[in-house]
Amino acid sequence: MSSVARASSFEDKTTPFGAYDRNAFLKAYEQMVLIRRFEERAAQLYGMGLIGGFCHLYIGQEAVVVGIQSAMQPQDTVITSYRDHGHMLACDMDPRGVMAELTGRSGGYSKGKGGSMHMFSREKGFYGGHGIVGAQVPIGAGLAFAHKYKGDKGVCVAYLGDGAANQGQVYETLNMAALWKLPVVFVIENNEYAMGTSTARGTSNANFENRGEPWGIPGRVVNGMNLIQVREAADWALERARSGEGPAILHFKTYRYRGHSMSDPAKYRTKEEVEEVKTSHDAIDAIRNLGLASGKITESDFESIEKRVKDIMKDVIEFAQTSPEPDESELYTDILVEA
Repeated sequence: MSSVARASSFEDKTTPFGAYDRNAFLKAYEQMVLIRRFEERAAQLYGMGLIGGFCHLYIGQEAVVVGIQSAMQPQDTVITSYRDHGHMLACDMDPRGVMAELTGRSGGYSKGKGGSMHMFSREKGFYGGHGIVGAQVPIGAGLAFAHKYKGDKGVCVAYLGDGAANQGQVYETLNMAALWKLPVVFVIENNEYAMGTSTARGTSNANFENRGEPWGIPGRVVNGMNLIQVREAADWALERARSGEGPAILHFKTYRYRGHSMSDPAKYRTKEEVEEVKTSHDAIDAIRNLGLASGKITESDFESIEKRVKDIMKDVIEFAQTSPEPDESELYTDILVEA
């Protein structure tokens, strides 16, 4: 049985939507649905041969990034690994530019030269998309150092997976972040499988929230399929970092429905395991049910959102297929910065 199945139920004891008012709650729902539909269409385009290289999908994990992003401020920054499309969309990056990058078009965020794992947007505070496991974590500490140096009250949110949590550079970074009290939140998205190896087989202690204990970094474990609980944890960690108390670790128990990448058939787990999570613990279904049960949101509200997302995705796919391919001269651009 997955850890998701053992996670606490989707409920909040304060208000129906926790830290969200009605409009913010619906916005979060729309972002989650957009990420889900975007990734589903990306899988289709990959199967049609219109997306090349690696492609890692975020389907199932949407509540984590949407809940955290909703708690952030404009000056904050984000950095993550190669499973990054959802993070870009949650940062309000244009889905047309993200999909066009996947299809290798000049309208993409990296002009069609970076692909799935290598996009960024300084304007939106998103610094990648990194293909090397765990390499984004020390860069995240660097972004946090810049926030502290500039005194802008910004916080860097550095995402990593359960596999990356065992990398050596992560612990060097934790030491430096604690030593300098950097405004950084380390978000461990534990989707239970590091490529094809379950955490039970690859990690001697899966209590990732405690990984910062040697340096006095506090941590919390959170049901990552629960938007309300994600937001509550994000508020705590971001406020702590922003007030000068230093880094925190958030360990989110979540689940990915697809393989590690599009080339992974995911034969290391049963169909029954995946279906059990989809049926009983899906994050989008959970907030839809919560909204309806509150009496403050109707079926027509959700239907309107889903129609709007459908229209957005129609435009996204058309742009990603019709935007021109980069000119050959682009091979020689963006390769050197002279200081």
